[in-house]
Amino acid sequence: MEIHVYQKAMKAGKTMDLSNVYFVIGTSYAGKSTIVKNLAKKHHGIALEENYHDAKLPELDSREFPNLCYTRDLQDWHEFIRRTPDEYVTWLKNVKKECEIVELQMLEELLEKPETREKRIFVDTNICVETLHRISDPKHVLVMLADPTIGIHRFFDRPDPEKQFLYQLMLEEPDPQAALDNYREILTRVCSQESYDELLHSGFRVILRDEERSQEETVRLAEEIFEIG
Repeated sequence: MEIHVYQKAMKAGKTMDLSNVYFVIGTSYAGKSTIVKNLAKKHHGIALEENYHDAKLPELDSREFPNLCYTRDLQDWHEFIRRTPDEYVTWLKNVKKECEIVELQMLEELLEKPETREKRIFVDTNICVETLHRISDPKHVLVMLADPTIGIHRFFDRPDPEKQFLYQLMLEEPDPQAALDNYREILTRVCSQESYDELLHSGFRVILRDEERSQEETVRLAEEIFEIG
């Protein structure tokens, strides 16, 4: 990745008017996608949903974004699931860095459009805590957290096509159980207690997953944090 691409994104993040932008970060299964969609619907705003950077993926240069382009250019998806936990975690960390660059650029483009400039924008983002502290008001960032074990044990329970695709790939392996065990270790690394604690103590307001709380109640909690009515 060329350093000037990163510098350009960081400069954009510092100079953009983010007064109508509300960021949601956190762990899997915490409700980030749902809250972004619900807030945008209630406030007639714009929802930038999970992995919204995918819209830019076809045009990315693999020399500048090698980690994001890895899956785009992958010929055999079995290679994806055969990686060791160390390889996967390293790749994922680099993906998040590249996502941050692309997402900031896309946000800048959106804010330049007259028809969207005055709308509230709710973002399910990969932008890291450190960057959000630099570019955003703390009242415009929400952390949503679920117990780390949920992401490990319920990963394949969801009907998401991509998750079921990966599951089927593992079943096709010569030793399906070994493939599943390897991926479970990957999930254990990704959904670690350490990562959870870093977000919990990020300095931003937090909403914890609660099975007993309705979506409407969660929206009200988010509105209180964002100070919007």
